[in-house]
Amino acid sequence: MEEEVRLQKFLASHGVASRRKCEEYIVEGLVEVNGKIITELGTKINPSKDVVSFKGKVIENKDKDFVYILLNKPIGYITSAKDQFKRDTVLDLVKTKARVVPVRKT
Repeated sequence: MEEEVRLQKFLASHGVASRRKCEEYIVEGLVEVNGKIITELGTKINPSKDVVSFKGKVIENKDKDFVYILLNKPIGYITSAKDQFKRDTVLDLVKTKARVVPVRKT
């Protein structure tokens, strides 16, 4: 039996957007659960039972296999998914269709 999760976390983990951006989408009324528009943050869902839609498109609840990539970042690359200044990012080094979330050691 799958545990309930916060709606914004579910959306973010399924690639809709960042968790904070998903919170904005929820407040704007762009997310539905079982056909009902949700605007309250912190709403919990059961991913195995509830049907979640974003802008009218159903979010498929697939079991995710995570892949972890340890990369020694070369000089000249930044640890980011995208850059407003068009600099090279670590995603330019990793060629995959899977969603990659760069994380740096602090």
